[in-house]
Amino acid sequence: MIYKGNMKPIFADDAAIDYAANLLRQGRLVAFPTETVYGLGADASNPDAVRRIFQVKGRPADHPLIVHIPSVDSLNDWALTVPEAAQLLAAHFWPGPLALILNKRPEVPLVVTGGQNTVGLRMPDHPVALRLLQAFGGGIAAPSANRFCRISPTQAVHVEEELGNTVDLILDGGACQVGVESTIVDLSGNRPKLLRPGRITLHDIEAVLQTELIIASPQSDQANHIDIRAPE
Repeated sequence: MIYKGNMKPIFADDAAIDYAANLLRQGRLVAFPTETVYGLGADASNPDAVRRIFQVKGRPADHPLIVHIPSVDSLNDWALTVPEAAQLLAAHFWPGPLALILNKRPEVPLVVTGGQNTVGLRMPDHPVALRLLQAFGGGIAAPSANRFCRISPTQAVHVEEELGNTVDLILDGGACQVGVESTIVDLSGNRPKLLRPGRITLHDIEAVLQTELIIASPQSDQANHIDIRAPE
């Protein structure tokens, strides 16, 4: 089966997902659905591939990307350490619309993290995303599949209209169920901090951690280079 860029979205059957995984291994860009929005994916371990994401989106280079991973165990592939709070939240909310900011391993490319020593990680709750991650066998850096600061796409046709022939494949997995960006919690410091609200609420997180979260201000978000306007 052969697919080409600049074409209609492809129904995400097993053959299409396997092809998408092969494209990712070649450093190509694949748009795929998550439960929140459609993501523009690249091999998170390939700096050149990740740079293409920034070029296609027109995204500033100091705005970090979230890495989508196939399992809770994959946290150890990207995070220098996995604190107990991260283990608790992942066990409770993953797969799901929650991204965790952790201190990164040295080999994680700085282009993914916007030059920071932290990395955002999440396990999406969508069958197509999870099958793609399993078929690919690694982390997929994937912000929303749209131009920077534009409305996030929740259907494959939105990706086609927004990005046209700039992506190599669009996997059509239907409409996204959540439709808003993931909650982001920073666990890289001494106290957990809510960087971006989402479907999983501050109350939900505090109930699991049994502690009060710091709520980041716009000024601290800017200082941390967390782009709260852009989805995963």
